[in-house]
Amino acid sequence: MNSNLSHIWVYLSASPLLWLTATLLAYRLGLAIHVFARMSSLANPVVIAIAILVALLSASGTSYKTYFDGAQFVHFLLGPATVALAIPLYQQMGKLKRNWRAFLVGVILGCATAVITAMSIAWLLGASPEVVMSLAPKSVTTPIAMGIAEKIGGLPSLTAVLVLITGIIGAALAQILLDWIKVGDHSIRGFSIGVAAHGLGTASAFQISEEMGAFAGLAMGVSGALTALLLPLGLKLLGMI
Repeated sequence: MNSNLSHIWVYLSASPLLWLTATLLAYRLGLAIHVFARMSSLANPVVIAIAILVALLSASGTSYKTYFDGAQFVHFLLGPATVALAIPLYQQMGKLKRNWRAFLVGVILGCATAVITAMSIAWLLGASPEVVMSLAPKSVTTPIAMGIAEKIGGLPSLTAVLVLITGIIGAALAQILLDWIKVGDHSIRGFSIGVAAHGLGTASAFQISEEMGAFAGLAMGVSGALTALLLPLGLKLLGMI
């Protein structure tokens, strides 16, 4: 019996549909838990799905490469999904035109705060220069953050982990913090989450409202572009790279 199960597992693990299906089921379970928890931000479905998949990969001894070969169709869809963020943002164009100056100041200050605080805390705690530089772009979406880290002397692999941790914490706690300081406007809430918690934060914002998600997506894109352009330049002017 065990031999038969082993043969079945070998056959299924070689199929690219296995891990695609596992990814979709993990997210569906995460979403069900999120709904059961009354849409609590602490029960973020993306974070739950990640935890489930990590547990599955660890228990089955499956490498990330094997998983990615099967689930890469989801990765492919990230491009169209990112472009599609322009649609809900277009529907909020009137509000964006009225408040673009405030949003621009907000994203500049938000990016600067994220970089300065992360680097300063790491430096004060005695982190190595490579770790300090790896922390600098932690609030930017992963592909951009890894490129920045490589350019400024950080460790791209470490940056990828730090970006994921930042997104998980932001997605879980941002809504609670914004409630605590009594920020009710969905555009401001979304923009704040997008600056601080990139893609995972944007995903959690869309679960609240389309307006919140639209401004989170805008903030994610603008903060990524500004950080990529200005962070290496600023560090070079300061003689740090």
